[in-house]
Amino acid sequence: MLADTRHARILTRVGELGEASVQDLSEWLGVSQATIRRDLNALGEAGRISRVRGGGRAVAAAAGAERSADEEPDERPFQEVARASHPSKVLVARRAAELVSDGDIVVLDIGTTTALIARHLRGRRVTVVTASLAVLDELRDDPAVELVLLGGTLRRSYHSLVGPITEAGLHRLRASIAFIGTSGISRDGTVLDTTIVEVPVKRAIIDSAARIVLVADETKFPGTGLLSVCGPEAIDTLIATQASDPVTLRTLTELGIEVIHP
Repeated sequence: MLADTRHARILTRVGELGEASVQDLSEWLGVSQATIRRDLNALGEAGRISRVRGGGRAVAAAAGAERSADEEPDERPFQEVARASHPSKVLVARRAAELVSDGDIVVLDIGTTTALIARHLRGRRVTVVTASLAVLDELRDDPAVELVLLGGTLRRSYHSLVGPITEAGLHRLRASIAFIGTSGISRDGTVLDTTIVEVPVKRAIIDSAARIVLVADETKFPGTGLLSVCGPEAIDTLIATQASDPVTLRTLTELGIEVIHP
């Protein structure tokens, strides 16, 4: 298991329980206690958990209240992110929906742009699989769409479900097409994300579908992020606005990725 994946699962476990011991995490993840201690030390140094004797504890909020399991330090709430670059996101989402054929099984990632894709899938004879409650809100009353909601740990701040249960559901799936979002795309084509608990979900989505479409507005180029989700070789198609960084777009095109502008 990659260190990034272990870190994400440790954060989920500590968030769910409030605290977790080295022994508990070792048994849960099936790795040595020495590995868990190194992971906890790294997460503690990064401010993701409070390192305590024998384990780790959920980080307390600045005001002194304990941070809940669904929050990330400095995370922007869903509605705030949704307002940023909204016209560009609408263009990207509309074009993304055009790639879906009737009868497709579609996986929609957590995020604001993918929620807009769901809006443009209303009335279509498709199956949509998601861990996004924002997608649920868009499609819950649409009789044409068969909607499959993945389980998981609730992140209230970002209207989503994450964690091992979410990942397990995706690993059993084989979809026609999947749409993933990103916090940024580096100039070598690496897809990045800033939310640790979402990274394993995105990786599971990539493994679940025959075609992977990355959706990004111009603010994601060149991007930054805490963790690498995947390299460019995992992406089949990118939908990005014309205003996106031309150097990155050219690199991706040269790597064989289909680049579509809305």
